Amino acid sequence: MGQYFGLDYSGDPFVLFDAKHLIALGIIALLNFYLILGRQTFKPKFRRPFRYGLALLMAVNTLGYQTWNVVTGRWTVEWNLPLHLCSLLVWLSVFMLLTKNYRVYEFCYFLGIAGALQPLLTPDAGRFGFPHYYAFQFFISHGGIITAAVYMTTIEGFRPYWVSIKRVLIGLNIYALVISPLNLLIGSNYLYTLRKPHVKTLLDYLGPWPGYILMVELIALGMFIILFTPFAIHDWRNRQN
Repeated sequence: MGQYFGLDYSGDPFVLFDAKHLIALGIIALLNFYLILGRQTFKPKFRRPFRYGLALLMAVNTLGYQTWNVVTGRWTVEWNLPLHLCSLLVWLSVFMLLTKNYRVYEFCYFLGIAGALQPLLTPDAGRFGFPHYYAFQFFISHGGIITAAVYMTTIEGFRPYWVSIKRVLIGLNIYALVISPLNLLIGSNYLYTLRKPHVKTLLDYLGPWPGYILMVELIALGMFIILFTPFAIHDWRNRQN
């Protein structure tokens, strides 16, 4: 069992879009498609247990990851503070699930779904392929972010508005302005405001620093509009009727 939790993993490395990767993506997709397409069968008595259960799973999963980093000697202040976008969104999602806070929901819906999709499709798992602990933790964490936002939308009846996009973009830029001086102070690169990540990502195709930051903002705006499109169509149909 030690090799599945340690750094000396002798199993196969993570392979992009191999059978194991596709199965992990399929499980996440099936759960969320059920929440979207089968929402009428989701009984009200299961809502609170689902919310609390998902919040507990995400919290325990993240705390377990932090513990694993400490035990294996991987933990550093430059990388493991909960300041990366997805790390922050895990705790925002937990808070949203427990409190049903609408303002937090806006960020979890737009940033959560748009932000977690990219690492799910192109994970930075390195040599830790399934069934290593890191691979399971990674997909539970990022899949949970998307599932939390989808659940609050389809089952709890939350929805974003056009003004939500503005609030999320403003909040994201304020966060970037706050985190950048911290990055300079402690030598970190949270939110990748100072340089691109060391692994291959979408940022590699967006030009050098600081131009890629503006491109990320434009891509984020485009994805937010796509995520809002179903609600825009719904509102337009209501006006027509």
